[in-house]
Amino acid sequence: MTDILADLDDPHSLRAVSEDGEASHRAAAAPELSPAHILQVGMAFWGSKALLSAVELGLFTELASGPRRGGEIESALQLHPRGTYDFLDALVALGLLARDGNGASALYRNTPEAQRFLVRGSPTYVGGILEMANARLYPFWADLTPALKTGQPQNEVKHSGKPMFDELYSDPARLEQFMGAMSGVSMGNFVAFAEKFDFSGYRTLADIGGATGQLSCIAAARHPHLTCRSFDLPVVQPIAERRIRDAGLEGRVSAGALDFMKQDFPKADVITMGMILHDWNLEVKKMLIRKAYDALPEGGAFVAIENIIDDERRENAFGLLMSLNMLIEFGDAFDFTGADFKGWCLEAGFSRCEILPLGGPASAAIAYK
Repeated sequence: MTDILADLDDPHSLRAVSEDGEASHRAAAAPELSPAHILQVGMAFWGSKALLSAVELGLFTELASGPRRGGEIESALQLHPRGTYDFLDALVALGLLARDGNGASALYRNTPEAQRFLVRGSPTYVGGILEMANARLYPFWADLTPALKTGQPQNEVKHSGKPMFDELYSDPARLEQFMGAMSGVSMGNFVAFAEKFDFSGYRTLADIGGATGQLSCIAAARHPHLTCRSFDLPVVQPIAERRIRDAGLEGRVSAGALDFMKQDFPKADVITMGMILHDWNLEVKKMLIRKAYDALPEGGAFVAIENIIDDERRENAFGLLMSLNMLIEFGDAFDFTGADFKGWCLEAGFSRCEILPLGGPASAAIAYK
């Protein structure tokens, strides 16, 4: 007791007691730190490659007709027994497969999402972009560090000296794979755009870099008063014409040949570009926006469907990672914010701009003349 009273009389001792108490309080109030998120992000390529390999092997397509036992899947996909159950159960743990029961008699089946989006041949199949990611992007992303240090692309051009599109378009099989990939990843965005954008005051649409004609077909099917044209390089035109015929829209949708880097854009009330602007550097972006402005009438609309990054660059991780992907693919190409788009379009002469969210990381950036 005497010692305690002595301490109370000593201001230095009181300060020490107070500081110890505050330190204890801070320690008690501070949340416990965990490396879980760091490890999850750092090792995310494990789960990514498991999904990519499952798509490559056709696992989800194999399960489209119903559940299978592990041994049946192993036989159908010609897997080695060492990895079969680790592979399948990892996909279960990742929420990409479902499993009924345990052990060798357990049945594996597609989740509702896998059944809808990962079965080849389905109109809602998005696996094309995953096939391309497996075949191309996955190995190229191993060279992100050199890309960050040099600002140079790390794709085919690094190994062959040929630009990406020259390589893709020179091989019909790879071109079809690329077109399928773009169709799968863009479908939901194009459907949302066709449903959300007010087309009532417009009669014609020209889709620049339209690939398979997908956006034009979706817009025409949703809005019977629209006449749509899809433009891309001559080698792509037969693919688009085939897809348009398959959709039964030959009367209202057409495909044309256009080198948008060298030729003026065709006249139309609405000019769209789906995942095109981000392929280019700032100089080319501005040039393409100016071409769109020149081709539109007063009141016309230019639409860029992209993974628009939020203006503060804090939230749209997919858009920011896509911009890094553009570094790997092209070097000086990049994704952009809505504020970036507005600045470029106002500079070109457009009167106003808006951002129309489409769901997920994608938006339609719209400029009105």
